[in-house]
Amino acid sequence: MRILLQRVAHATVRVGDRVTGTIDRGYLLLVGITHDDDEARLAWMVDKVIGLRLFPDADDKMNLALADVGGALLVVSQFTLYGDASKGRRPSFIDAARPDVAIPLYERFLTMLRERGVVVQSGEFGAMMQVELINDGPVTLWLER
Repeated sequence: MRILLQRVAHATVRVGDRVTGTIDRGYLLLVGITHDDDEARLAWMVDKVIGLRLFPDADDKMNLALADVGGALLVVSQFTLYGDASKGRRPSFIDAARPDVAIPLYERFLTMLRERGVVVQSGEFGAMMQVELINDGPVTLWLER
């Protein structure tokens, strides 16, 4: 599982003219799923995302977690995180899980985040999405397990 996490002041995802998710302060998560991802890996990633202390405290040090600031999550599926462009001009996506594997894991990831009491908005798996964001920082992390 690969996640590109961005701390945002605002983020919105649209499919066509329809908004499927929007948040203010929180994290935008671009989520890629690979063939050997499982429940244990999802649980690890949920704990990591929820527990990261990436928001500034009164001394302007990154010391506060998502819950400390009343933050939310906008989760967007992103199979291209598993793109391999090391050869040729067109990336290979062979490491990205096929939809029959990835969709249930993506949905389970959303459920596990919500079970932790976090407000979670999302895009639509497999849809052509437009994502708009206003960075807060910017703070961007690559998470992989």
